[in-house]
Amino acid sequence: MDAYDAGAWSDFAVATAGAAAALAGLLFVAVSINLRAILASPRVPGRAGQALVMLTAPILLALVVLVPGQPATALGVELVAAAAVVGPVLGRLGWPGRRPPEQPVVAWLLVTALPSAGLTVGALLAGAGMLAGAFGGLYWLAGAVVLGLVGGLGNAWVLLIEILR
Repeated sequence: MDAYDAGAWSDFAVATAGAAAALAGLLFVAVSINLRAILASPRVPGRAGQALVMLTAPILLALVVLVPGQPATALGVELVAAAAVVGPVLGRLGWPGRRPPEQPVVAWLLVTALPSAGLTVGALLAGAGMLAGAFGGLYWLAGAVVLGLVGGLGNAWVLLIEILR
């Protein structure tokens, strides 16, 4: 089944790595354009960090899928390890107490909490699925990548446009 064959996911991983890398590069441009406004608020730099992690985590996940000839067990361990690193970092950066006061709670849930949790849990389930040969395997990775990119883009939009309003 394709859910457990990393080779079948190579096109997806190449597209993910390329798109996420381009978006992460654009995030650096957005941050550099509005650096003064970002640094003026004590909570906004964390949002920039979170956007960067959300856009670079899919690159990492895609790259571990692209390692040629690795056994499914190794890929599973790598995905679980990535989730174990990314999850706490996103949790710390997106902690509710770090929410800027001008960000509504609903926006925080949709742009911060849900994408962070989805990215982490999706990568974790993909890794667990590869280890167990069950649970849907790499199909969880697709959802994780989409949520990571959406969350990263939402935060990047704020850092580029909304911060100046």
